[in-house]
Amino acid sequence: MITVEIKSDNQSVSIMTAAEKVFKTGSRGYFTMGKVQIGEKRYQVQIQMVEIGSKPKEEEAK
Repeated sequence: MITVEIKSDNQSVSIMTAAEKVFKTGSRGYFTMGKVQIGEKRYQVQIQMVEIGSKPKEEEAK
């Protein structure tokens, strides 16, 4: 699990935790989603981090 901090004008507006995930493609990484309020506006946020080169090769997938 990793922690992601979202800042606006150098002030923290949200801290989200992203859990490890194996994506449908087989790639590994982290993912989280949620809602964040910045000033008067609300935003839907998705954070996706994919490890480069983590997708299994065709031979390994079988």
